[in-house]
Amino acid sequence: MSLEFELAGSQIDGARDYQEDAFLITHLTDADGKPSALVIIADGMGGHAAGNVASNMAVQAFNKHVSANYPSKSIPDILEQAVVKANNSIKETVAETPALSGMGCTMVAAILEEGKMWWVSVGDSHCYLIRNKELAKKNADHSYGGFLDRMEAEGTPLEAEPGLSRNMLMSAVTGEDINEIDVSEEPFELHDGDKVLLCSDGLDTLSAGKIIQYSDWSESPKECADALMTAVEEADMPRQDNTTAVVVSVLNNAVTPTPVVEKPEEIGEATDEISLEEVTTVEESLAEAIQNAADQEAIDDFEEPKSKTGLIIGIVAVLLIAGAGAFFMMGGKSSQPSEPMVADVEMEVVEDEAIEEEEEEVAESKTEEVSKVVAEEEKKEPVAAIVETKAEVKESEETSGKTIQDALKSGGKGPVMVIIPAGKFNMGSKSSRNSDQRPRHEVTVAKFAISQHEITFAEYDVFAKTKGKKIPDSLYMDRATSPVIYVPWDNAYAYTKWLSKETGKKYRLASEAEWEYMASTGKKSPFWWGYKEEPNRAHCFGCGTGLNPRKPTKVGSFEPNEFGVFDTAGNVSEWVYDCWHKNYKDAPTEAEVWEGGDCTFRAVRGGAYSTPPQSIQHIKRDKFKSDKAYDHIGIRVLREIP
Repeated sequence: MSLEFELAGSQIDGARDYQEDAFLITHLTDADGKPSALVIIADGMGGHAAGNVASNMAVQAFNKHVSANYPSKSIPDILEQAVVKANNSIKETVAETPALSGMGCTMVAAILEEGKMWWVSVGDSHCYLIRNKELAKKNADHSYGGFLDRMEAEGTPLEAEPGLSRNMLMSAVTGEDINEIDVSEEPFELHDGDKVLLCSDGLDTLSAGKIIQYSDWSESPKECADALMTAVEEADMPRQDNTTAVVVSVLNNAVTPTPVVEKPEEIGEATDEISLEEVTTVEESLAEAIQNAADQEAIDDFEEPKSKTGLIIGIVAVLLIAGAGAFFMMGGKSSQPSEPMVADVEMEVVEDEAIEEEEEEVAESKTEEVSKVVAEEEKKEPVAAIVETKAEVKESEETSGKTIQDALKSGGKGPVMVIIPAGKFNMGSKSSRNSDQRPRHEVTVAKFAISQHEITFAEYDVFAKTKGKKIPDSLYMDRATSPVIYVPWDNAYAYTKWLSKETGKKYRLASEAEWEYMASTGKKSPFWWGYKEEPNRAHCFGCGTGLNPRKPTKVGSFEPNEFGVFDTAGNVSEWVYDCWHKNYKDAPTEAEVWEGGDCTFRAVRGGAYSTPPQSIQHIKRDKFKSDKAYDHIGIRVLREIP
């Protein structure tokens, strides 16, 4: 298996009026002539211009050393030496301008080759691995809290020293001797589908669950990095630090679609050198820092200089208390390196697929019109065929959008159900880079009924109280109108069994095929309303509705699709019956429940309030643990019609 990488980064200022983070993505070539990459993030300390100078200076020195000595048989040595070079560059500058004493940065960097990763870090920036919906930190945490956690894990717990914050740095790149450098001695093996996330500590604003969620629903590293930055801003934390993140997607290029060839002038060339503009920016910042250092009023803008007691805790404590956690990413939007070609190509592939499908639909429509004209002119169509066509139209008119509601034996009524007419449709995608959506295949669907809205808390509560199940937390939402969340698949399944017993009808969760047919209304377009994202169609993260991006909204807030079903895109994702299958190979051609696969995971469809607009396309699919409850997954139920 041949693996390749896609990389992209993004950063925000947060609540600061200046940017102290710096980052750089450098494209390299390994010993076998294959593409590799270097990612560097530095989180500046020292205040305003000094922090910016320190981070940019460290990134430049680090990049220069690696670029001059790579490829190598001893990558860990190169990475550790690069940190020393970065530290020396700050030391020399401080020696020339003593007033800048106290400036420095934390750093995290990684070299990525085919299927392998090495990293090095100093401080509290992060190198995360995202695999199978788990977020694992790979590098060491050089904060005081990280030190205490390591001691406890090793069986020698220590009491925290009074007055010392867990956020206090115990190691940093300041020009002084570095107390700790974490470097991977052996390469970490990467797998197809992995994501690597390098970031500054500003991303600590987001929980692990949110990071996994945005990563999971994003189509590309750029989309993921931007979504993470937007989520940090949406959190609106007081004194939010600068935040930087670089996302790396690991792909098996054997399943990557053939890229669209762009004109050379339209593709930004990857670079392994910092631009003249960026160097000029650093020089200007250095000049500003020196000038400010000469001005006592301006010096007040800097972080308080570290003491020179020789103890690294004492050295870095003041720095961290004043400005811990400035995050990595290279200063400002104008200085960001160009995006990798692969990310640009992905967008073209998606657009081409939509255009191609739209053209197919138009062509089919024109063919049907021509056929009708010919039939009328020649009047040779068999009478039986005409009668059959009229019968199908009549059935569709009678059932499409019609609602039914079954009585419960214990009193009250079940959910309102919409009858979905029988039909055929093309399930999945034929050119998406996501292999789980391929191959596209035609599916025949029998008539069924499905809940008009996502099941509400109030509807689920009746079952939960009767069967002694846990009443899910509504997050202060109206239980009568809000979609239920925090319900594992196992309980959703039990809810359908209870409905069947209460009504005497057969209720269950929809199969993936039934769900996609219902959500798409049988169309090939990415959304039931057409080929483009449109405002006021759904509640999702980035849909521009003005609704609270931290929780669902009430059911039925947007118009229904053409089958009369509400919220098939966004609001909450929905459990379906099927066990998880990694793609559609050997998928049924009838819209039945697809057993087999990995039944510890169940399929989830529909996107949610916390996922980006691309996630609410009806072809998008995901998997989650069947015995876990999630804050963005709800329930929609199906009733079989004989």
